[in-house]
Amino acid sequence: MVPEDGRPARKGFGLFEREAALTAAEEALDLLTGLAEEFPARPDRVPAPREPRGPHLVAVPDGTPSRPVILPGREPATGPRLLPAPADDTVTDHIAADSTLADASDSATDSASEADRPRATRRGGILAYAAPAGLGKTTLLAEIRRLAGARGCTVLSARGGDQEQRVAFHVARQLLQPQLAHASDTELRERLGSWYDIIGPALGLRATGAGSPPDPQGLRDGLDWVLTHLAVRRAPLVVVLDDAHWADPESLGWLAAFAPRAEELPMLLVVAYRPDELPDEGAEFTGHRSGQRPLGLAPLTTDAIAQLVRDRVGAHADDAFCRECWTVTSGNPFEAVELAAKVRDHGLEPTAGGAHELRDLAAALKGSGLVTRLERLGPATVRLAWACAVLGTEISPQLAGAVAGLGDEAVADCAGRLREARVLAEADGPDEPLQFVHPLIATTVYRSIPAATRVALHGQAAWCVVDAGLGSTAAARHLLETHPEGDSWAVGHLRAAARENLRAGAPDAARRFLARALREPPTVDDRAAVLFELGCSSLLTEPATTVNHLRAALEEPIADPALRHGIVYRLSQVLAHSDRLVEASELLGREARQTTDARSRLRMQAEKFMWDAFRADEPESPARSRRLTALADRLTGRDLTERYVIGLRAWDATLRAEPSAVAVRHAERALEGGLSWADESRGFEVPVLTALTFLYADRPGRAEELFAAGTAEFERQGWRGAHLSFAYTLLGYIRYRRGRLVEAEDFVRAGLRLAERVGPRTPAQWYAVGVTIEVLLARGRVEEADRIAREHDFGEPFPAAVGRRLDPRGMRNPAWCPWQLHLAAAEAATTPARARRTAQEAVARARQYGAPSAIGSALRVLAEVSAPAEHVKLLEESVDWLDQSPAAYELARSLVALGAALRRTERAGEAAEHLYRGLEAAQDCGADGLVDEARAELAAAGLRPRALHPAGTDTLTARERQAAELTVRDRDVALHLGVDAAAVSRLLSAVYRKLGTDRTGLDQALRNTGRPGGQP
Repeated sequence: MVPEDGRPARKGFGLFEREAALTAAEEALDLLTGLAEEFPARPDRVPAPREPRGPHLVAVPDGTPSRPVILPGREPATGPRLLPAPADDTVTDHIAADSTLADASDSATDSASEADRPRATRRGGILAYAAPAGLGKTTLLAEIRRLAGARGCTVLSARGGDQEQRVAFHVARQLLQPQLAHASDTELRERLGSWYDIIGPALGLRATGAGSPPDPQGLRDGLDWVLTHLAVRRAPLVVVLDDAHWADPESLGWLAAFAPRAEELPMLLVVAYRPDELPDEGAEFTGHRSGQRPLGLAPLTTDAIAQLVRDRVGAHADDAFCRECWTVTSGNPFEAVELAAKVRDHGLEPTAGGAHELRDLAAALKGSGLVTRLERLGPATVRLAWACAVLGTEISPQLAGAVAGLGDEAVADCAGRLREARVLAEADGPDEPLQFVHPLIATTVYRSIPAATRVALHGQAAWCVVDAGLGSTAAARHLLETHPEGDSWAVGHLRAAARENLRAGAPDAARRFLARALREPPTVDDRAAVLFELGCSSLLTEPATTVNHLRAALEEPIADPALRHGIVYRLSQVLAHSDRLVEASELLGREARQTTDARSRLRMQAEKFMWDAFRADEPESPARSRRLTALADRLTGRDLTERYVIGLRAWDATLRAEPSAVAVRHAERALEGGLSWADESRGFEVPVLTALTFLYADRPGRAEELFAAGTAEFERQGWRGAHLSFAYTLLGYIRYRRGRLVEAEDFVRAGLRLAERVGPRTPAQWYAVGVTIEVLLARGRVEEADRIAREHDFGEPFPAAVGRRLDPRGMRNPAWCPWQLHLAAAEAATTPARARRTAQEAVARARQYGAPSAIGSALRVLAEVSAPAEHVKLLEESVDWLDQSPAAYELARSLVALGAALRRTERAGEAAEHLYRGLEAAQDCGADGLVDEARAELAAAGLRPRALHPAGTDTLTARERQAAELTVRDRDVALHLGVDAAAVSRLLSAVYRKLGTDRTGLDQALRNTGRPGGQP
């Protein structure tokens, strides 16, 4: 029979009455392959391997690639491209589209214009089947794989396993490893770039190495990149996952999170699962979030069962016999097929007379009936079946024989019996892996093993897999099922497996293995080390649990001082990150007094200095500052610990508004030997604080270089959670301080997205929200900033409270925390005299610090709260200072304010110059609200706003470079260039903004562009 659509009629057991399910698959494949023809894959245009970055690295603003600067980009779930510098250095907004999907689109389309291309509504999709065991999901998926292959699709397939659920990335390896394993290490590095080191261990492509492990989100991003890459390179792609309810949590969580993107790629994701057993990680496939329900598979009707039975036992099977087959199997196609096979094997006549025997035959197919049938095959055969059930899937006959205690000939004989009994599936050869006919049989056999025997078999399996060279992780899953016996061998392999899983980005699996090792238990000498490793495995996800484990480790007898110190460092970190700074400080102080090692004592002192600096209730902050100064001044920076102390000294000088040159000098000393941002044992706080020292000292270009390097280090390491969120947020803050508000918003939104993946109400989210609000206010989007503040309950503390907290601690730098400026503005309406005193104090502190941007900003606020007669003078001084700084947005604010003040004093000609310049500066910054304000002032002065022009590039003009080089040489710029002082001021103002520095850092900034400032 040929259906009306012309396709051949479907045949084969398990596919009866599955027309709707198969039609859905065929329609999805039609759409997928049709799109592949309209948008042919272009392997020659697949993006080259690139660093796993969010923002895009391009050359420095002057067009020379000597130092990296980051352009903002949408935080991608996969690694975006590493781009060369644009020819014109134009800042490009990459936020609009996910960079990876953009790469996929670039690679899968011709270079024709959008108008010339056929458009389609979807590129792929998700197809989910949910049904109880035995209703034909596996057979259905096998047919879908066949159909996909026949249509030229690349097919990736995997299957969850009851015994492999706790093997991290078991499913991911099945899907991706066959596509990559044939390549050499060199080829993989070329194809995967920096992702290779992140995902290689998880996929079994390389051994776990030294260094800090990736965080789980970073690893997921890497897997996303690989799957997207395959979807583009080998389009159309069909990914099939059977028994998703048994998939390991790491793989299932990754695929479920990736699933929505299938619709935007030439990829069809097909999953099948038992609805009552699907874990929470697979919720995306239930359709509750997307609104698209999975397709169900109903039991077969009597007619379908009759056809199935007649196909197996003969067309002469009568209706009564077939109806009884349906009754005893409840329409389950697996049971019906097995029953028909038994009828044939027993020679039962398929008539109404033999129907009464069907119930007994059906009972032998499952449960106790299957166990009884198995026992009849003999003890050796039972042992082999048990061994196979313990080992799971893809079972080597040699390994199964070793677990069962059988030789090769016995294994072959017993395997043959199990195949005849339809317990094991048929195999093409004696060395082919052993597989159960159906997971139901495997589960029944496993559950039939007596408890004590099952434990012993898992113990034997652990030894056998190690002897077979399969490694500690393969053994560890069996050791989880054994009873504690105080076995050092088991503890050793559980610890080794935990290290492998932790380095592979599976901390939950590592935690399971270490918790089991602790119950073994380890020897007294090893117990502290096991507790330490257990604490480290839960550091990012369960800080409270980590604290408990590490405190317990410290209570154990520890012979190795290095181990004790390691526990102390890690415990102080997690206490501090859990907002328990007092406990962290006290711990370090106590241990520093007890240790006899001078270098360890110095490191503990350094970390105590750091956590004390973050404490809001530190009782003796000035005394700590004096101790830190005395210590840092005598250190040379010979090792990382000394450089950390010096970096903390630089930050302390910044907080206390010591001259900015002092802070910068110490920051440069700290950097002379390098500071790692991704040193797991040290944290990233000191490198960040050292970089921020340059920012507040009006050297944002230098700060940006350091953040670019640190961000790259995080991404290479696979740290794409809180660490990368902080990096993006603070990069956005640097751009905000430079007056690049559009780029700043891109960065802080990327940081906020990452922070929200980490979790709500975390420090990463607080920072991201705060900077986002600040940037939006600068852009003039007050309502949006207010909405975000309300959504995140972001308000207190208010400026006066901040001052009461900071002043007693000697933290007085308005460049870092301008609470006095905010307070003065708030006080102006009700207590103007007090507002003026507050602003004057801020100006004095800014002058003490010496950063031009801080002085200029404070003077503008002082002007705002002073008498009108003083406005112009104060604002002129503000502009003069800001012209010497890289703070473009602050300069624009002061220019517009000065123009407005001049207009109010009837000095329209002078006002025009400043208003036009302020308008242009505000436009370049992306400060839309300030642009509107400047236009309104021009209109009030009777002046016509000039036409706005595109934002300029960051490349120095020849004249600007000439002025910069003359300034570095202390030459008279006006004389050499033949211009007046005002023109010189504008030229150098542009130089400082473009290079991200003030006068003190100009020489280094010029040298960093690759063109020395020159010698007299």
